[in-house]
Amino acid sequence: MKKALICILFIFILFFKSFADEGMWLPMLLGQQVYNDMVKKGLKLTKEQLYSINKASLKDAIIIFGGGCTGEIVSAEGLIFTNHHCGYDAIASASTVDHNYLKDGFYAKNKGEEFPATGLSVQFLLRIDDVTKEVMDSLAGLTGMDRQQRQTFVLASINKRLSDPSQFIEARVSSLFKGNQFLAFIYQRYKDIRLVGAPPEKVGKFGGDTDNWEWPRHTGDYSVFRVYMSKDGKPAEFSIDNIPLKPKWFLPVSIKGLKDGDFAMIYGYPGGTNRYETSYGIKQKVDIDNPTLVKLRDMRLKYMFQEMKKDPATKLKLASYYASVANYWKFFDGESKQLIKYDVYGQKKKAEETFSAWAKGKPEYENIFLDWAKIYETWRPYSKIRVYMNEGIYGSMLIAFAGSLLQIENAMVSPKATALDVKNAVEAADKARKKFLREEDVESDKNILAAVTKMYYEDIPQDQHPNGFYYNIKNQYGDLKDDATYKKFAADIFNKTMILDDAKWNAFVANPDGLKLQDDPAFNYASAFVKNYNGKYSTYFQQFNAKNNELGRIYMKGIMEMNPAKAKMMYPDATFTMRVSFGNVKSYKPRDAVFYDYVTTSKGILEKYKPGDYEFDLPEKQIELLKMKDFGQYIDKQRNDLVIDFITTNDITGGNSGSPVINSNGQLIGLAFDGNYEALSHKIAFDKDLNRTICVDIRYVLWCIDKLGGATNIIKELKIVK
Repeated sequence: MKKALICILFIFILFFKSFADEGMWLPMLLGQQVYNDMVKKGLKLTKEQLYSINKASLKDAIIIFGGGCTGEIVSAEGLIFTNHHCGYDAIASASTVDHNYLKDGFYAKNKGEEFPATGLSVQFLLRIDDVTKEVMDSLAGLTGMDRQQRQTFVLASINKRLSDPSQFIEARVSSLFKGNQFLAFIYQRYKDIRLVGAPPEKVGKFGGDTDNWEWPRHTGDYSVFRVYMSKDGKPAEFSIDNIPLKPKWFLPVSIKGLKDGDFAMIYGYPGGTNRYETSYGIKQKVDIDNPTLVKLRDMRLKYMFQEMKKDPATKLKLASYYASVANYWKFFDGESKQLIKYDVYGQKKKAEETFSAWAKGKPEYENIFLDWAKIYETWRPYSKIRVYMNEGIYGSMLIAFAGSLLQIENAMVSPKATALDVKNAVEAADKARKKFLREEDVESDKNILAAVTKMYYEDIPQDQHPNGFYYNIKNQYGDLKDDATYKKFAADIFNKTMILDDAKWNAFVANPDGLKLQDDPAFNYASAFVKNYNGKYSTYFQQFNAKNNELGRIYMKGIMEMNPAKAKMMYPDATFTMRVSFGNVKSYKPRDAVFYDYVTTSKGILEKYKPGDYEFDLPEKQIELLKMKDFGQYIDKQRNDLVIDFITTNDITGGNSGSPVINSNGQLIGLAFDGNYEALSHKIAFDKDLNRTICVDIRYVLWCIDKLGGATNIIKELKIVK
């Protein structure tokens, strides 16, 4: 009996732990205990100041920036701060070789100089509605694929009901606690966004891939935008008649400085975590998913970088795409190493054994891990092919576009399709091709295609290859173990595809012909791999995914059922919905005899500086200003230096990029932009000792805007707290 009680106590500690600063809390559902903990750490705001439906509150200053970042409103005229890497694509799109704002930086000295950021939008959260009962009532008695399909239909219906396109209002229901709770997040989208300022790339990306996910860091990761509205105060498409947004709330900016231990709160939109993952999922990640992804991204980065070094135009063209691939290449490599280092698999196994002991005699829960073992055993032999499709086959931009042409083929062969369906599919492809050609770099993509074709041959079991595909390559191009074979094969595809030939493509668009499409070598390649996967293996994944989701929902329900009182202190996994995390500015010791301070300074930038280096070069003006110690009002008096970046213990993940770091009084002190390598297992397991969020100090941001960029107009617009 005593042993059983100890086991149950252990699982309560494991699942309901609130170690250090772990937790991505929904601001609407901040429990009193969590709020009390925030106050104990130093928060001086009321709950209603943090989040209110009826009154303006801090949440009204926090926005979804683009499709995967966070931003914040920092002035009474709709000025936005976010990360440089979040604004990267917009900055690159506005740039040309002659006016390279990505390379040289840019600041609008007045509103008339602000650039429209085509295609960029931001979203403000209006409210959150709990729709759990409505969804659960609709799903009663359903399991597996039936439940999943019904849930998709129900959520779409709710989204449609709560949305109002005429007012740019969009609803998105989020499934929380693995399908045990459903909240509808109601947003208003603004589409007239303009670029106001960005540092030179040497500042915004200082340290490059070498410093990515590392501390100490010296990166000025910020950019500045503005949101506009119509004259009658509503969201609107771009118009020269639009005026700057009058926000409900904006963040004052503090240049008072930081101390080790200061309260730090981060608001934002963390993209996704899986803190309640099973030991089976950890093993799958470490053994197959992550190593395969890292290997394929490593190859793609190699060939892109090879071409980017040769030509500034190519570098500009590929810059945004390269950065996105590189970011999570390093992340997933580090994640695997940290999961192994801290034996997260072993921790999960212990938790599952204890849960199973509690679940004995409870029919809904007692066989859950036996069922989980079976579905992983069935899916595991085919799991690598799915990573290869997403990160390898579709890692070639040409093949990714060619794969989209399957929609034309489907329209042509479908008995229900009309001539109009074919016409629409062709017109959509023609429009997409224009975008593809703007972004495509033939030389790097040709090498990627050759390499991934060989890697697929070597890594994927032969019985999972497209029928006859490699036999034909061998017959036409040579030995399948020889790199030259695949280079000749790839060259042929690029030379002969109509996708890269305007005359052939235009002829096809004018007279769509199914045989011409099927004869195209790029389409043929994409079709062979897509149809092989869809025809043989996608069903395995769908079945695995449906059952995995079902078991995850039941498991989570069981965890919360063990102790309802403790369950109230649980936070849901991140789902790119608004969250708040809290902690402290804090130094740390990553390993024996090593101490990391909580800030970096201009002294460290100058130590890292390498003239002409791809990652560690600096603008000449910046070097001069730093050497003269011309820090102005942004100086850190304690250190007699300019603070560049700092670290906190906050719990964040991808999507939080650009999130405001806020002090106890609700004032902006920095922008979150990265995590530290020692805690890259954070999507799965939060490390209470080593987890750190890397932030650019707002004083460095303002110094760059003011002293380096000369944009005093931006500084004057802010409410600065000294």
